[in-house]
Amino acid sequence: MSRLEAKRPSLCKSEPLTSERVKATLSVLKGVVTSCYGPAALLASLPVTQPILKILTTSVQNHVSCFSDCGLFTAILCCNLVEKVQGVGLTTTTAIKLNKHLLSLCTEYLKSEICGCRIPIDFGSTQLLLCLVRSLLTSKPACMLTREEVEHISTLILRAFLLTVPENAKDRIILGKSIIVPLKGQRVIDSTVLPGVLIEIPKVQMMKILPIKKSDSFKVALFCASLSGDLSETGEGTVVLSHGVSLENAVLDQLLNLGRQLVSDHVDLVMCQKVIHPSLKQFLRTHGVIAMDRVGVALMEPLSKMTGTQPIGSLNSVSPSSYGSVKDWCTAKFGFKHFFHLIPNETTVCSLLLCNRNDTAWDELKLTCQTALHALQLTIKEPYVLLGGGCTETHLAAYIRHKTRDEPESILKGDGCTQTELQLMSEAFCSALETLAGSLEHDGGEILTDRKYGHFWSVQADSPSAVNWPDLLSRCGCGLYSSQEELGWCFLRGAHHPFMPQTCLPREASGSANDLTLDCFTAKLSGLQVAVETANLILDLSYVIEDRN
Repeated sequence: MSRLEAKRPSLCKSEPLTSERVKATLSVLKGVVTSCYGPAALLASLPVTQPILKILTTSVQNHVSCFSDCGLFTAILCCNLVEKVQGVGLTTTTAIKLNKHLLSLCTEYLKSEICGCRIPIDFGSTQLLLCLVRSLLTSKPACMLTREEVEHISTLILRAFLLTVPENAKDRIILGKSIIVPLKGQRVIDSTVLPGVLIEIPKVQMMKILPIKKSDSFKVALFCASLSGDLSETGEGTVVLSHGVSLENAVLDQLLNLGRQLVSDHVDLVMCQKVIHPSLKQFLRTHGVIAMDRVGVALMEPLSKMTGTQPIGSLNSVSPSSYGSVKDWCTAKFGFKHFFHLIPNETTVCSLLLCNRNDTAWDELKLTCQTALHALQLTIKEPYVLLGGGCTETHLAAYIRHKTRDEPESILKGDGCTQTELQLMSEAFCSALETLAGSLEHDGGEILTDRKYGHFWSVQADSPSAVNWPDLLSRCGCGLYSSQEELGWCFLRGAHHPFMPQTCLPREASGSANDLTLDCFTAKLSGLQVAVETANLILDLSYVIEDRN
């Protein structure tokens, strides 16, 4: 018998943020997320035990689970805000109250028509959507893609998304589904998109699929119940036995009766999530019906959506309303794999056959493709994108500085805080945004901002300092503006006089650049809110009770 240990009392700590150990762990976490290119997979693997870090990482993971993108933005901004606000010297209550005011100022501006870093999406053109996908791919170097491969995959992702949009959508759009099919060890450029569903099958099974007579459509039955004859998986309903008849034979007879009904109903294709009994398979094949089993739970929803079938969960008589149809099918070979390809009547389900050189690169590429597809879906609800490459952060910081200096009363609204306190918090908030933008520079180069648009500009490391800046700069971080325009310059990390950045993007601005760096509007706006609210929660902690058992 193992030795029993006395239960240790929980540990209660007051004012946790005053602890040097806590500050050090927050600094380490900030260093980790700042140096990586996307914390979605990283945070899930970190063994976090410190309570404050748990709050932060859980908030970021919840955001990523809902929006897929901007996890890095959320994590770094939250760390920056906690760090900057602690250095201001205001009471916690005042700091949190002002943080909320500044968050409202940001969200109202980003949602307004005068916002200078938000571009409306015209769904009559694919240019901005393609830029958004390309931006997501280029921000993930672990995918190990060349420029040509980025362009190829970006086009495929956009095509896959467009295939899921119904052609005759009216007021309410119900999107279809894109299925990512793995093909590892192949060239990225061999990736492709096909309408319908690809089901991987063994070569032997492919050879048994007989050619069928052409028709306008083919009737399909989809079973979620096992057709293996195993009594533990017979699904709903009852099995009727006569005296002296074995249970196994009775179930097999019921399976064959089901097969006779399927044949009688002129079903052309039977698919089962689980296993089909060999005798039933043979019976169906003899009568010209193709039987596909072990399709798996992951494909049940897209198969049901594509064919219009109601998954059948019983061995009893099947209602004719449960059947669906497909336009056609065929067999195909890609790389070393064989597939059964179902072609739909109306395309709202498609298969993205995704190739990459090795398992690690493929896993990263799959995650990035899923993020990009989700970002495109979010643009349907809120058809906007934000300028990327650090330009939204620096532009927003310039806007906040100007508003808090010129219109402090409209922000404070008589809530008891002074204009001096607002200026202190405004500087901390803007510094957190600018530090976040500065984390995009990984090569040690100098960072500038212009005094017209408030955009982010990066200078290569080891460049001479006493030079004409336009000679060293090409385009801003998002790629929208050129350094040859009449712009004033200042160092991002240096002190500079507040100015009002130009708002209301000109109509021709978004069409003037073919290679913009963009961010998902919905994901980034949510990330901003989560970062500020989580920072406020951490700043407001008075006690931490930690279970030591």
